[in-house]
Amino acid sequence: MLGAQLSLIWVLPFAGLLLSIALFPVLRGAFWHRHHGKVAAFWALAFLIPFAALQGIAPAWGELIHVAADEYVPFILLLLALYTVSGGIWLSGPFGGTPLRNTATLAAGMVLASFAGTTGASVLLIRPLIETNRERSHNVHVFVFFILLVGNIGGALTPLGDPPLFLGFLLGVHFFWPIRNLLLPTAALSGILLFAFFLIDSYHARSEDKDHPSRRRPRWHIAGAWNFLLLAVIVGAVLVSGVWQPGIEVPVAGAKVPLQSLARDGILVLVAIVSFVVTPKAVHKANEFAWFPILEVAKLFAGLFVTIIPAIAILKAGSHGALGALIHLTSDAQGQPIESAYFWLTGGLSSILDNAPTYLIFFNMAGGDAGHLMGPLAGTLVAISAGAVFMGANTYLGNAPNFIVKSICEHRGVKMPSFFGYMLWPAVFLLPLFLAGSFVFFRL
Repeated sequence: MLGAQLSLIWVLPFAGLLLSIALFPVLRGAFWHRHHGKVAAFWALAFLIPFAALQGIAPAWGELIHVAADEYVPFILLLLALYTVSGGIWLSGPFGGTPLRNTATLAAGMVLASFAGTTGASVLLIRPLIETNRERSHNVHVFVFFILLVGNIGGALTPLGDPPLFLGFLLGVHFFWPIRNLLLPTAALSGILLFAFFLIDSYHARSEDKDHPSRRRPRWHIAGAWNFLLLAVIVGAVLVSGVWQPGIEVPVAGAKVPLQSLARDGILVLVAIVSFVVTPKAVHKANEFAWFPILEVAKLFAGLFVTIIPAIAILKAGSHGALGALIHLTSDAQGQPIESAYFWLTGGLSSILDNAPTYLIFFNMAGGDAGHLMGPLAGTLVAISAGAVFMGANTYLGNAPNFIVKSICEHRGVKMPSFFGYMLWPAVFLLPLFLAGSFVFFRL
Protein backbone atom coordinates (compact mmCIF):
# COMPACT_ATOMS: atom_id res chain seq x y z
CA MET A 1 0.00 0.00 0.00
CA LEU A 2 1.29 3.46 -0.91
CA GLY A 3 0.89 5.49 2.26
CA ALA A 4 1.41 8.75 0.38
CA GLN A 5 -1.97 8.24 -1.33
CA LEU A 6 -3.92 7.77 1.90
CA SER A 7 -5.65 10.51 3.86
CA LEU A 8 -6.15 10.44 7.60
CA ILE A 9 -9.77 9.40 7.11
CA TRP A 10 -8.49 5.84 6.70
CA VAL A 11 -7.34 5.93 10.33
CA LEU A 12 -10.93 6.41 11.60
CA PRO A 13 -11.63 2.64 12.04
CA PHE A 14 -8.52 2.38 14.20
CA ALA A 15 -9.67 5.38 16.26
CA GLY A 16 -13.13 3.82 16.52
CA LEU A 17 -11.72 0.57 17.87
CA LEU A 18 -9.56 2.46 20.38
CA LEU A 19 -12.61 4.38 21.63
CA SER A 20 -14.63 1.14 21.80
CA ILE A 21 -11.94 -0.49 23.95
CA ALA A 22 -11.86 2.61 26.15
CA LEU A 23 -15.60 3.29 26.56
CA PHE A 24 -17.58 0.05 26.17
CA PRO A 25 -16.18 -1.66 29.32
CA VAL A 26 -17.26 1.39 31.32
CA LEU A 27 -20.59 2.20 29.67
CA ARG A 28 -21.77 -1.25 28.54
CA GLY A 29 -19.68 -3.74 30.47
CA ALA A 30 -21.93 -6.79 30.03
CA PHE A 31 -22.29 -6.16 26.29
CA TRP A 32 -18.53 -5.75 25.90
CA HIS A 33 -17.78 -8.93 27.82
CA ARG A 34 -19.96 -10.96 25.43
CA HIS A 35 -19.39 -9.16 22.14
CA HIS A 36 -15.90 -7.56 22.17
CA GLY A 37 -14.81 -9.86 19.33
CA LYS A 38 -17.73 -8.72 17.16
CA VAL A 39 -16.91 -5.07 17.86
CA ALA A 40 -13.29 -5.64 16.80
CA ALA A 41 -14.49 -7.42 13.64
CA PHE A 42 -16.86 -4.54 12.85
CA TRP A 43 -14.04 -1.96 12.88
CA ALA A 44 -11.73 -4.25 10.90
CA LEU A 45 -14.39 -4.59 8.21
CA ALA A 46 -15.00 -0.84 8.35
CA PHE A 47 -11.49 -0.49 6.93
CA LEU A 48 -11.28 -3.57 4.70
CA ILE A 49 -14.59 -3.22 2.82
CA PRO A 50 -14.15 0.43 1.71
CA PHE A 51 -10.50 -0.23 0.89
CA ALA A 52 -11.40 -3.27 -1.22
CA ALA A 53 -14.13 -1.29 -2.96
CA LEU A 54 -11.83 1.61 -3.85
CA GLN A 55 -8.49 -0.13 -4.37
CA GLY A 56 -9.61 -3.61 -5.40
CA ILE A 57 -10.00 -6.97 -3.69
CA ALA A 58 -6.46 -8.12 -4.54
CA PRO A 59 -4.68 -5.23 -2.74
CA ALA A 60 -7.00 -5.59 0.27
CA TRP A 61 -6.40 -9.32 0.44
CA GLY A 62 -2.66 -8.76 0.03
CA GLU A 63 -2.55 -6.34 2.96
CA LEU A 64 -4.61 -8.70 5.11
CA ILE A 65 -2.40 -11.68 4.34
CA HIS A 66 0.73 -9.62 4.92
CA VAL A 67 -0.32 -8.37 8.34
CA ALA A 68 -1.54 -11.85 9.33
CA ALA A 69 1.52 -13.81 8.19
CA ASP A 70 4.25 -11.32 9.11
CA GLU A 71 2.85 -9.72 12.23
CA TYR A 72 -0.35 -11.00 13.85
CA VAL A 73 0.14 -14.78 13.72
CA PRO A 74 3.73 -14.70 15.11
CA PHE A 75 2.59 -12.17 17.73
CA ILE A 76 -0.38 -14.18 18.99
CA LEU A 77 1.42 -17.55 18.83
CA LEU A 78 4.21 -16.17 21.00
CA LEU A 79 1.64 -14.85 23.48
CA LEU A 80 -0.24 -18.16 23.41
CA ALA A 81 2.91 -20.18 24.10
CA LEU A 82 4.04 -17.90 26.92
CA TYR A 83 0.55 -17.78 28.43
CA THR A 84 0.09 -21.56 28.33
CA VAL A 85 3.55 -22.46 29.61
CA SER A 86 3.49 -19.84 32.37
CA GLY A 87 0.03 -21.04 33.34
CA GLY A 88 1.55 -24.47 33.94
CA ILE A 89 3.89 -23.12 36.62
CA TRP A 90 2.47 -22.56 40.08
CA LEU A 91 4.68 -20.39 42.25
CA SER A 92 3.99 -19.71 45.88
CA GLY A 93 6.27 -17.93 48.30
CA PRO A 94 7.17 -14.52 49.70
CA PHE A 95 6.37 -12.67 46.47
CA GLY A 96 4.25 -9.90 47.89
CA GLY A 97 1.80 -8.81 50.55
CA THR A 98 4.17 -6.31 52.19
CA PRO A 99 5.73 -3.19 50.67
CA LEU A 100 9.26 -4.58 50.80
CA ARG A 101 8.37 -7.93 49.23
CA ASN A 102 6.15 -6.31 46.60
CA THR A 103 8.97 -3.95 45.65
CA ALA A 104 11.47 -6.82 45.54
CA THR A 105 9.10 -8.81 43.30
CA LEU A 106 8.78 -5.92 40.86
CA ALA A 107 12.56 -5.47 40.77
CA ALA A 108 13.13 -9.19 40.18
CA GLY A 109 10.46 -9.17 37.48
CA MET A 110 12.27 -6.36 35.68
CA VAL A 111 15.50 -8.37 35.61
CA LEU A 112 13.62 -11.43 34.35
CA ALA A 113 11.87 -9.36 31.68
CA SER A 114 15.11 -8.52 29.88
CA PHE A 115 15.93 -12.21 29.46
CA ALA A 116 12.54 -13.94 29.22
CA GLY A 117 10.73 -11.02 27.59
CA THR A 118 8.24 -8.64 29.14
CA THR A 119 5.37 -10.95 28.19
CA GLY A 120 7.01 -14.05 29.65
CA ALA A 121 7.95 -12.33 32.91
CA SER A 122 4.52 -10.71 33.23
CA VAL A 123 2.50 -13.88 32.65
CA LEU A 124 4.77 -15.89 34.96
CA LEU A 125 4.74 -13.49 37.93
CA ILE A 126 1.32 -11.82 37.80
CA ARG A 127 -0.57 -14.82 39.23
CA PRO A 128 1.51 -15.27 42.41
CA LEU A 129 1.50 -11.49 42.87
CA ILE A 130 -2.30 -11.47 42.67
CA GLU A 131 -2.53 -14.36 45.10
CA THR A 132 -0.25 -12.81 47.73
CA ASN A 133 -2.04 -9.46 47.53
CA ARG A 134 -5.55 -10.84 47.17
CA GLU A 135 -6.69 -10.02 50.69
CA ARG A 136 -5.37 -6.47 50.74
CA SER A 137 -8.13 -3.90 50.48
CA HIS A 138 -5.95 -1.54 48.39
CA ASN A 139 -3.99 -3.48 45.79
CA VAL A 140 -4.71 -2.07 42.32
CA HIS A 141 -1.60 0.13 42.42
CA VAL A 142 0.50 -3.05 42.73
CA PHE A 143 -0.66 -4.31 39.35
CA VAL A 144 -0.48 -0.92 37.64
CA PHE A 145 3.17 -0.55 38.67
CA PHE A 146 3.70 -4.16 37.63
CA ILE A 147 2.61 -3.20 34.09
CA LEU A 148 4.83 -0.11 34.10
CA LEU A 149 7.95 -1.85 35.38
CA VAL A 150 7.79 -5.55 34.48
CA GLY A 151 5.58 -5.29 31.39
CA ASN A 152 7.52 -2.45 29.78
CA ILE A 153 10.60 -0.77 31.28
CA GLY A 154 12.17 -4.07 32.34
CA GLY A 155 12.50 -5.17 28.70
CA ALA A 156 14.94 -2.40 27.74
CA LEU A 157 18.28 -4.15 28.29
CA THR A 158 18.44 -6.98 25.74
CA PRO A 159 16.89 -7.84 22.36
CA LEU A 160 15.02 -10.66 24.14
CA GLY A 161 13.25 -8.16 26.38
CA ASP A 162 10.96 -6.34 23.96
CA PRO A 163 10.06 -6.78 20.26
CA PRO A 164 11.42 -3.36 19.12
CA LEU A 165 14.89 -4.21 20.40
CA PHE A 166 14.68 -7.64 18.78
CA LEU A 167 13.92 -5.92 15.46
CA GLY A 168 17.01 -3.79 15.99
CA PHE A 169 19.03 -6.93 16.61
CA LEU A 170 17.78 -8.40 13.33
CA LEU A 171 18.83 -5.19 11.56
CA GLY A 172 22.39 -5.38 12.88
CA VAL A 173 22.36 -3.74 16.31
CA HIS A 174 24.74 -5.70 18.57
CA PHE A 175 23.15 -7.94 21.20
CA PHE A 176 24.80 -6.12 24.12
CA TRP A 177 24.30 -2.61 22.71
CA PRO A 178 21.03 -2.00 24.65
CA ILE A 179 22.48 -2.89 28.05
CA ARG A 180 25.52 -0.67 27.43
CA ASN A 181 23.53 2.31 26.22
CA LEU A 182 20.13 2.00 27.91
CA LEU A 183 21.28 0.84 31.34
CA LEU A 184 21.64 4.34 32.81
CA PRO A 185 18.24 5.74 31.72
CA THR A 186 16.58 2.44 32.60
CA ALA A 187 18.18 2.34 36.05
CA ALA A 188 17.29 5.98 36.74
CA LEU A 189 13.66 5.57 35.64
CA SER A 190 13.10 2.24 37.37
CA GLY A 191 14.86 3.34 40.57
CA ILE A 192 12.59 6.38 40.94
CA LEU A 193 9.47 4.35 40.13
CA LEU A 194 10.37 1.56 42.56
CA PHE A 195 10.93 4.12 45.31
CA ALA A 196 7.60 5.82 44.51
CA PHE A 197 5.87 2.44 44.55
CA PHE A 198 7.39 1.55 47.91
CA LEU A 199 6.09 4.81 49.41
CA ILE A 200 2.60 4.32 47.97
CA ASP A 201 2.44 0.67 49.01
CA SER A 202 3.69 1.53 52.50
CA TYR A 203 0.99 4.17 52.82
CA HIS A 204 -1.75 1.68 51.94
CA ALA A 205 -0.17 -1.09 54.02
CA ARG A 206 -0.42 1.00 57.18
CA SER A 207 -4.20 0.82 56.92
CA GLU A 208 -4.13 -2.97 56.67
CA ASP A 209 -4.46 -5.37 59.58
CA LYS A 210 -0.98 -6.42 60.70
CA ASP A 211 -2.21 -9.96 61.30
CA HIS A 212 -3.64 -10.19 57.81
CA PRO A 213 -2.91 -13.54 56.09
CA SER A 214 -1.09 -11.72 53.27
CA ARG A 215 1.46 -10.53 55.84
CA ARG A 216 2.46 -14.06 56.80
CA ARG A 217 5.52 -15.30 54.98
CA PRO A 218 4.57 -18.46 53.03
CA ARG A 219 7.00 -21.18 52.12
CA TRP A 220 8.59 -21.37 48.71
CA HIS A 221 6.91 -23.93 46.49
CA ILE A 222 7.04 -24.54 42.73
CA ALA A 223 4.76 -26.93 40.87
CA GLY A 224 5.19 -27.65 37.16
CA ALA A 225 8.81 -26.53 37.29
CA TRP A 226 9.63 -28.44 34.11
CA ASN A 227 7.71 -25.73 32.24
CA PHE A 228 10.74 -23.52 32.83
CA LEU A 229 12.49 -25.72 30.26
CA LEU A 230 9.69 -24.97 27.81
CA LEU A 231 10.12 -21.25 28.51
CA ALA A 232 13.77 -21.66 27.57
CA VAL A 233 12.70 -23.42 24.38
CA ILE A 234 10.44 -20.45 23.53
CA VAL A 235 13.22 -17.93 24.10
CA GLY A 236 15.63 -20.09 22.11
CA ALA A 237 13.20 -20.49 19.20
CA VAL A 238 12.66 -16.73 18.98
CA LEU A 239 16.38 -15.99 19.18
CA VAL A 240 17.37 -18.63 16.63
CA SER A 241 14.71 -17.38 14.19
CA GLY A 242 16.51 -14.05 14.17
CA VAL A 243 19.98 -15.51 13.69
CA TRP A 244 19.31 -18.43 11.33
CA GLN A 245 18.70 -17.04 7.82
CA PRO A 246 18.55 -19.93 5.29
CA GLY A 247 17.02 -17.71 2.60
CA ILE A 248 14.14 -20.13 1.97
CA GLU A 249 10.53 -18.94 1.74
CA VAL A 250 7.44 -21.15 1.94
CA PRO A 251 4.17 -20.07 0.24
CA VAL A 252 1.30 -20.00 2.76
CA ALA A 253 -2.16 -18.72 1.74
CA GLY A 254 -0.66 -16.37 -0.83
CA ALA A 255 2.13 -15.09 1.41
CA LYS A 256 5.79 -16.12 1.37
CA VAL A 257 6.83 -17.01 4.90
CA PRO A 258 10.55 -17.40 5.70
CA LEU A 259 11.42 -20.93 6.74
CA GLN A 260 12.90 -19.77 10.05
CA SER A 261 9.63 -18.00 10.93
CA LEU A 262 7.58 -21.07 10.02
CA ALA A 263 9.85 -23.28 12.13
CA ARG A 264 9.64 -20.86 15.09
CA ASP A 265 5.84 -20.70 14.94
CA GLY A 266 5.59 -24.48 14.68
CA ILE A 267 7.78 -24.87 17.76
CA LEU A 268 5.63 -22.34 19.68
CA VAL A 269 2.44 -24.26 18.87
CA LEU A 270 4.06 -27.58 19.81
CA VAL A 271 5.36 -26.15 23.09
CA ALA A 272 1.90 -24.81 24.00
CA ILE A 273 0.25 -28.17 23.27
CA VAL A 274 2.85 -30.15 25.22
CA SER A 275 2.60 -27.83 28.21
CA PHE A 276 -1.19 -27.89 28.36
CA VAL A 277 -1.47 -31.66 27.94
CA VAL A 278 1.26 -32.64 30.38
CA THR A 279 0.66 -30.05 33.12
CA PRO A 280 -1.40 -31.59 35.94
CA LYS A 281 -4.95 -30.26 36.28
CA ALA A 282 -4.21 -29.39 39.91
CA VAL A 283 -1.63 -26.82 38.77
CA HIS A 284 -4.06 -25.22 36.32
CA LYS A 285 -6.70 -25.15 39.06
CA ALA A 286 -4.30 -23.52 41.53
CA ASN A 287 -3.48 -20.88 38.92
CA GLU A 288 -7.17 -20.45 38.02
CA PHE A 289 -6.02 -21.03 34.45
CA ALA A 290 -8.61 -20.07 31.82
CA TRP A 291 -8.53 -19.33 28.11
CA PHE A 292 -10.64 -16.15 28.27
CA PRO A 293 -7.76 -13.66 28.81
CA ILE A 294 -5.74 -14.88 25.83
CA LEU A 295 -8.86 -15.15 23.66
CA GLU A 296 -9.82 -11.58 24.51
CA VAL A 297 -6.34 -10.38 23.58
CA ALA A 298 -6.40 -12.43 20.36
CA LYS A 299 -9.74 -10.96 19.21
CA LEU A 300 -8.98 -7.34 20.07
CA PHE A 301 -5.46 -7.35 18.66
CA ALA A 302 -6.71 -8.99 15.46
CA GLY A 303 -8.88 -5.91 14.96
CA LEU A 304 -6.04 -3.60 15.95
CA PHE A 305 -3.54 -5.22 13.58
CA VAL A 306 -5.98 -4.80 10.68
CA THR A 307 -7.13 -1.25 11.43
CA ILE A 308 -3.55 -0.14 12.07
CA ILE A 309 -2.56 -0.94 8.45
CA PRO A 310 -3.27 2.53 7.01
CA ALA A 311 -1.70 4.32 9.99
CA ILE A 312 1.57 2.43 9.58
CA ALA A 313 1.47 2.95 5.80
CA ILE A 314 1.04 6.71 6.22
CA LEU A 315 3.97 6.83 8.63
CA LYS A 316 6.14 4.77 6.27
CA ALA A 317 5.48 7.36 3.57
CA GLY A 318 7.50 9.80 5.70
CA SER A 319 7.38 13.41 4.60
CA HIS A 320 5.22 12.42 1.60
CA GLY A 321 2.41 11.11 3.79
CA ALA A 322 -0.46 12.80 5.61
CA LEU A 323 1.67 12.94 8.78
CA GLY A 324 4.64 14.49 7.02
CA ALA A 325 4.55 17.51 9.34
CA LEU A 326 5.41 15.23 12.26
CA ILE A 327 8.30 13.71 10.37
CA HIS A 328 9.88 17.13 9.75
CA LEU A 329 10.08 17.63 13.52
CA THR A 330 12.85 15.02 13.79
CA SER A 331 15.56 17.13 12.12
CA ASP A 332 16.91 20.64 12.66
CA ALA A 333 17.69 23.27 10.02
CA GLN A 334 21.07 21.64 9.31
CA GLY A 335 19.46 18.23 8.79
CA GLN A 336 20.82 16.83 12.06
CA PRO A 337 18.53 14.52 14.07
CA ILE A 338 16.81 15.98 17.12
CA GLU A 339 17.12 13.21 19.71
CA SER A 340 14.34 14.43 21.98
CA ALA A 341 11.96 14.60 18.98
CA TYR A 342 12.77 11.00 18.08
CA PHE A 343 12.15 9.99 21.70
CA TRP A 344 8.75 11.68 21.98
CA LEU A 345 7.48 10.81 18.50
CA THR A 346 8.56 7.16 18.73
CA GLY A 347 7.16 6.94 22.25
CA GLY A 348 3.94 8.80 21.54
CA LEU A 349 3.09 6.58 18.58
CA SER A 350 4.20 3.47 20.45
CA SER A 351 1.61 4.34 23.09
CA ILE A 352 -1.25 3.64 20.69
CA LEU A 353 0.33 1.76 17.78
CA ASP A 354 2.33 -1.44 17.99
CA ASN A 355 5.76 -0.39 19.25
CA ALA A 356 7.70 -2.81 17.02
CA PRO A 357 6.74 -1.33 13.61
CA THR A 358 6.92 2.18 15.12
CA TYR A 359 10.53 1.47 16.13
CA LEU A 360 11.24 0.18 12.63
CA ILE A 361 9.80 3.31 10.98
CA PHE A 362 11.94 5.73 12.99
CA PHE A 363 14.99 3.45 12.77
CA ASN A 364 14.79 3.72 8.99
CA MET A 365 13.97 7.42 9.16
CA ALA A 366 17.24 7.95 11.04
CA GLY A 367 19.17 6.30 8.20
CA GLY A 368 18.61 2.58 8.78
CA ASP A 369 22.35 1.83 9.01
CA ALA A 370 22.90 -0.05 12.28
CA GLY A 371 26.64 0.66 12.31
CA HIS A 372 26.12 4.40 11.87
CA LEU A 373 23.32 4.46 14.45
CA MET A 374 25.50 2.66 16.99
CA GLY A 375 28.33 5.10 16.27
CA PRO A 376 27.90 8.81 15.48
CA LEU A 377 24.11 8.63 15.90
CA ALA A 378 24.09 6.50 19.05
CA GLY A 379 22.07 9.13 20.90
CA THR A 380 19.37 8.96 18.23
CA LEU A 381 19.16 5.17 18.48
CA VAL A 382 18.96 5.42 22.28
CA ALA A 383 16.09 7.89 21.89
CA ILE A 384 14.22 5.63 19.46
CA SER A 385 14.79 2.53 21.61
CA ALA A 386 13.84 4.23 24.88
CA GLY A 387 10.75 5.82 23.36
CA ALA A 388 9.48 2.53 21.93
CA VAL A 389 10.12 0.48 25.10
CA PHE A 390 9.37 2.99 27.87
CA MET A 391 6.31 4.68 26.41
CA GLY A 392 4.62 1.41 25.58
CA ALA A 393 3.47 1.70 29.20
CA ASN A 394 1.35 4.80 28.52
CA THR A 395 -1.81 2.90 27.56
CA TYR A 396 -3.17 -0.62 27.82
CA LEU A 397 -2.53 -1.00 24.07
CA GLY A 398 1.06 0.25 23.96
CA ASN A 399 2.55 -3.19 24.60
CA ALA A 400 1.10 -6.70 24.59
CA PRO A 401 1.73 -7.49 28.31
CA ASN A 402 -0.33 -4.46 29.38
CA PHE A 403 -3.61 -5.81 28.12
CA ILE A 404 -2.95 -9.42 28.98
CA VAL A 405 -2.06 -8.50 32.59
CA LYS A 406 -5.24 -6.40 32.79
CA SER A 407 -7.30 -9.31 31.46
CA ILE A 408 -5.74 -11.85 33.88
CA CYS A 409 -6.26 -9.50 36.83
CA GLU A 410 -9.91 -8.85 35.97
CA HIS A 411 -10.54 -12.55 35.41
CA ARG A 412 -9.29 -13.17 38.94
CA GLY A 413 -11.44 -10.48 40.51
CA VAL A 414 -9.13 -7.45 40.56
CA LYS A 415 -10.96 -4.28 39.55
CA MET A 416 -8.42 -2.70 37.22
CA PRO A 417 -8.64 0.94 36.08
CA SER A 418 -10.59 1.76 32.92
CA PHE A 419 -8.75 2.60 29.71
CA PHE A 420 -8.58 6.31 30.53
CA GLY A 421 -8.26 5.65 34.25
CA TYR A 422 -5.11 3.65 33.64
CA MET A 423 -3.65 6.47 31.53
CA LEU A 424 -3.74 8.76 34.57
CA TRP A 425 -1.05 6.64 36.24
CA PRO A 426 1.58 7.08 33.50
CA ALA A 427 0.56 10.74 33.20
CA VAL A 428 1.41 11.27 36.87
CA PHE A 429 4.39 8.95 37.33
CA LEU A 430 5.98 8.57 33.88
CA LEU A 431 5.49 11.72 31.82
CA PRO A 432 7.32 14.04 34.28
CA LEU A 433 10.24 11.58 34.31
CA PHE A 434 10.21 11.37 30.51
CA LEU A 435 10.31 15.16 30.33
CA ALA A 436 13.23 15.32 32.76
CA GLY A 437 14.98 12.54 30.85
CA SER A 438 14.69 14.56 27.64
CA PHE A 439 16.95 17.20 29.18
CA VAL A 440 19.34 14.76 30.84
CA PHE A 441 19.80 12.05 28.22
CA PHE A 442 18.79 13.50 24.84
CA ARG A 443 19.95 16.44 22.78
CA LEU A 444 17.11 18.98 22.48
